[in-house]
Amino acid sequence: MTDRSGAISAYDPEAQRKIANRLRRAHGQLAAVIAAVEGDAHCRDVVQQLSAVSKAIDRAGFLVISTALKGCLSDPDADGTQPDELEKLFLSLA
Repeated sequence: MTDRSGAISAYDPEAQRKIANRLRRAHGQLAAVIAAVEGDAHCRDVVQQLSAVSKAIDRAGFLVISTALKGCLSDPDADGTQPDELEKLFLSLA
């Protein structure tokens, strides 16, 4: 769920944990990309790592939006987030 500011709140600690884990994974993958570039790795390896980072970040973003959608559906007046705003956020990731 989100709080009135639209932030992921402690009311859904499982979603918060999943989002943080995905972002930590992306952080580690990005560190591997940097190391690969600095180590003159083959471009194929760099691109594969970049793809993994991108997917991990996208999945974290989709999870943030799906959590907000669940909150919006269960209590539409709770945080003031409008469905069209969530749609724009979703499309910005697509």
